[in-house]
Amino acid sequence: MPAEILLPAEITVVVPCYNEAANVAPMVERLGAALSGTAWEVVFVDDDSPDGTAARVRELAARDPRVRGIRRVGRRGLASAVTEGVLSSSAPYVAVIDGDLQHDETILPAMLAAVRRGGAEVAVGSRHVEGGEAGAGFSAGRARVSDAGTRLAAMLLPTPVGDPMSGFFLMPRPLFEAIAPRLSVRGFKILLDILLSAGRPLRVAEVPYRFRPRVAGESKLDATVLLEFLGLLADKALGGLLPWRFISFAAVGAVGLVVHLAVLLLASQVPGLQFEAAQWAATFTAMTVNFLLNNRITYRDLRLRGPRLARGLALFYAVCTIGAVANVGIAGLLVHEGLAGWGLAGAAGALLTVVWNYAVSSTLVWRGR
Repeated sequence: MPAEILLPAEITVVVPCYNEAANVAPMVERLGAALSGTAWEVVFVDDDSPDGTAARVRELAARDPRVRGIRRVGRRGLASAVTEGVLSSSAPYVAVIDGDLQHDETILPAMLAAVRRGGAEVAVGSRHVEGGEAGAGFSAGRARVSDAGTRLAAMLLPTPVGDPMSGFFLMPRPLFEAIAPRLSVRGFKILLDILLSAGRPLRVAEVPYRFRPRVAGESKLDATVLLEFLGLLADKALGGLLPWRFISFAAVGAVGLVVHLAVLLLASQVPGLQFEAAQWAATFTAMTVNFLLNNRITYRDLRLRGPRLARGLALFYAVCTIGAVANVGIAGLLVHEGLAGWGLAGAAGALLTVVWNYAVSSTLVWRGR
């Protein structure tokens, strides 16, 4: 047994993962080679993967005390997984690396040295500085999503960072713990959340690396991640005044309104169709679109599948129908009592509907499980 195992870990490497069973053993082997001479441990935070990732971690942990695992049941999301993994550590430094082996673990000593010397507070494994490369590990679609996110992030970041979308970084654990209460812990871009939540510009060192092609497992980056990312930026731009989920829920509602009007316009071209029938068709079409988008985006970490999806849709119909009745009732009361004109009354009713639908949907349709 290596002597370094007997020492308290100087660095904890947190690996958020989902369906990465085939990558667990190679990750441990690579970390051992990269961090030879440094006391380290690795914490795999698994979102209850169906492929047996957690079981594979336990097998290795039984033989190697440097390996730990956290299996999360009923909770999902990379940012929250990273936060739980870091907060489980007592090491002076923590690093975050993806479980898909696309990040180059050999630069961890350089990242640790950059922070250990005190010149930097955060070391970022960067694909977008001289010596770094992203092309080999990215599909065209993933590259477009990442590039779009990088450009948007640059508008809000207090400190210029070449690769704010990176999921590969290292920092002192006490600094992370100080920032943790202000994190959104939503979505996939925890580094950006850290940089925006610190309350001051952080000193950042970027260490170049080449992004590797994926060998096993499955990618979590898709177009909905960019939408979550937009929600994170909106949350930070508003100073956390509104919950991220509410911002997303309201944005999806705006999409539903467009769908409603489009269906109503198409229905108006159908000979003999009464307005009431067209209105109901448009209403249920918009509700269905809203439900599917919220399930995919707003409640991505609580996504309903299978029989739960059908039950959730039925509940969503009921929730939104009650909200629509309340909308009409409140707006009508304001108009009839002379308290507001049509426009203001309609806006008040619509706002009530959004708040009602959001609150009840969060409680009944997408409740934590």
